[in-house]
Amino acid sequence: MLSPTRAIKDRFLKYATELRFPKLLALAIALFTVDLFIPDFIPFADEILLGLFAALLAVLKKSRRDRRDARTQNLTDGAVSPKSGK
Repeated sequence: MLSPTRAIKDRFLKYATELRFPKLLALAIALFTVDLFIPDFIPFADEILLGLFAALLAVLKKSRRDRRDARTQNLTDGAVSPKSGK
């Protein structure tokens, strides 16, 4: 049986291997961790990382909204929905 810590680690590693830039994620995590324990080790590192994370979330939200709008547009144009089977 997997321990909860092992399960979380395995899930994270699976996610990280599917990323486009896994080394960049590792660098960002390491930098953020060092900055938590040694305040202002690199000035503004935590602010920059949080800003980049917010920008990433905005891009993901926008792309999800665009896909939803495209799907809605296809349905209003009379296209067949893949879920309806009609």
